[in-house]
Amino acid sequence: MQLGILARTFVRPTLTAVLDAVKAHGLNDVQFNLACAGLPPMPDRLDPDLCDRIRQEMAVRKLTMVAVSGTFNMIHPDLSERQRGLRRLATLAAACRRLGTSVITLCTGTRDADDKWRYHPDNASPEAWRDLVTAMQTALQIAHDRDVTLAIEPEVSNVVDSATKARRLLDEMGSPHLKIIMDAANLFPAGTLQHQHKILDKAFALLGADVILAHAKDLSRDGEAGQQAAGTGRLDYDHYLSLLQGSGFDGPLLLHSLAESQVDQAVRFLQRRLERLAG
Repeated sequence: MQLGILARTFVRPTLTAVLDAVKAHGLNDVQFNLACAGLPPMPDRLDPDLCDRIRQEMAVRKLTMVAVSGTFNMIHPDLSERQRGLRRLATLAAACRRLGTSVITLCTGTRDADDKWRYHPDNASPEAWRDLVTAMQTALQIAHDRDVTLAIEPEVSNVVDSATKARRLLDEMGSPHLKIIMDAANLFPAGTLQHQHKILDKAFALLGADVILAHAKDLSRDGEAGQQAAGTGRLDYDHYLSLLQGSGFDGPLLLHSLAESQVDQAVRFLQRRLERLAG
C-alpha cells in the first residue's frame, strides 16, 4: 500500500500550488478534484488543453492521479438533477484519458435535496433503490464506452449505507466497471462502533475482492458526523490495515477529512502502522 491524499485538502489559488503542497508532504498519489484547477468539481465542459496541462503538471512532479472526483447525488429527488449529474459524468469520463486517470469516484446519493452526504429516511425506500439502479446503469454504460472504472463507497448517510447494500449493487449491476472504495470510518451507524471488528470483518468478506481505493480517516463517534484525521479517533487502524492487506489490496491509501496542519502527523501515524504490519 502507498499513501496518498485527496487534493482538496490543500486550499491554494492555483493548480501548481496545490500540487506543490502535495509533493511537499512526501505524497505521490492523488485523488484529484477539478476544483483544484479552478473549475466546478463537475463541469458542463472540459477544455482539452486544460486537461493536458493538469496531466503535465502532475507528471513534472511525479504525481499519480489515482482517481478523479465525479460525485453527484445519484438519487436526488429531482430527476433533472440526476440527469444533469449523468451528463457531467459523461463529460468527465471523456476527459479521463487526457487527465491521466481511469477511475472516477461516485456518491450513491441521498434523498436530501441540499446535501448529497446527508442522511434522509427515504434512502431506505424501494423507490430510492430503483432510482439508484437506473442512474447506475446509465453511469456504467458511460464507463463502458470510455473504458473507465467507477468507484463507490458504503456511507451511512447514503442509499448504499452498508457493505451488504454495496454487495447487492455490485451483484445487480454485474459490471467490471464498478468497484469499491473502502473507508472504514463510513461503516458505523449510530450505536455500533463498539462492534467495529465484526462490522469491518463482514465488510471485507463481502467487498474485499472489489476494493480499488482505500480511504484513511478516523471518527470520534459513530453515526453520520464526527469524522477526523487518521490516528486521532477511535478506529482500530491495526485491524483495518490488516484486513486491507489480507484482502490482497496493494493500492493507494488516501488521507482525507483532515486539516492541512494535520497531514504530516497523519502520514507518520500511517507509516508506522504499515511498517508494523510489514513486520
